[in-house]
Amino acid sequence: MTVPAVEGQAETRDGVTLSYTLHPASPAAPDAGADAVTAAGSGPDAGAASGAAPRIVLVHSLALDRSLWSGVVAALDGRADLLTYDCRGHGRSGRPQGPYTTEQFADDLADLLDHVGWSRTAVAGCSMGGCVAQHFAARHRDRTRAALFVDTTAWYGPTAAQDWAARADAAERKGLAALVPFQLTRWFGDAFRQAEPGLMDHLTAVFTANDLQAYRATCAMLGAADLRASAPLLAHPAAVLVGADDGATPPAMARDLAERIGDGAAVVVPGTRHLTPLENPRVVADALLALLDRAAVGDRA
Repeated sequence: MTVPAVEGQAETRDGVTLSYTLHPASPAAPDAGADAVTAAGSGPDAGAASGAAPRIVLVHSLALDRSLWSGVVAALDGRADLLTYDCRGHGRSGRPQGPYTTEQFADDLADLLDHVGWSRTAVAGCSMGGCVAQHFAARHRDRTRAALFVDTTAWYGPTAAQDWAARADAAERKGLAALVPFQLTRWFGDAFRQAEPGLMDHLTAVFTANDLQAYRATCAMLGAADLRASAPLLAHPAAVLVGADDGATPPAMARDLAERIGDGAAVVVPGTRHLTPLENPRVVADALLALLDRAAVGDRA
């Protein structure tokens, strides 16, 4: 039985509105083990959660929104309570001018969890969302049951600040619409783009609706992000996934992140570029379920 999703808004500690969707698990979902005590929570949407199912929060990539996770939500098919949201500066959430930091985005997530009454959860992030998830899993380790980092990195390299500033400059000079062809080919392989014209149209609309000042602030955040020192501090179990053809955060970056975390090797997904949650959602869903199984074993230990 499918339980209807619940949409809502939360407010961060500095007054920014976050728009979110809570996808409750089906009544037949597996028990969450140690998390079942607090799974229902006490927030305004606590009644929408299943009360016993495992919980996962999903963090999207730069200049997109929570719809990035639509395929993963479908693939999980009610086996967990899922929380998707638009990060500050994105989608239907508030768009303060900045500056932005990954620490701030991690605390935004903590505030959102407080709002929905979740004390502890698995967290997954893709690209920018993976950086946010890393910071959250280190800064809020006690609230992180498991973590999955998809198509992301702990550090974009020595020229990151200049590279991301150049991206923001191009957006302001040419307009976001001019960047769409580059973005789509960076995100997806040729065959997938050709097979999914409706999805390409949707992502184009989401991308071009971004506020340029918020886009610049987020680019600057990624240019400044260096999470290498915190990687060994991340909550376990943790896993890293990357598309084999990802040119934005290539497999070498994923392997470096996995090595720093020290909880297993990175998994390279064949035939996939930079947005694995859309191009190969089943692989992401299976990785999340495997992490939840590992977390359950740890809960019983």
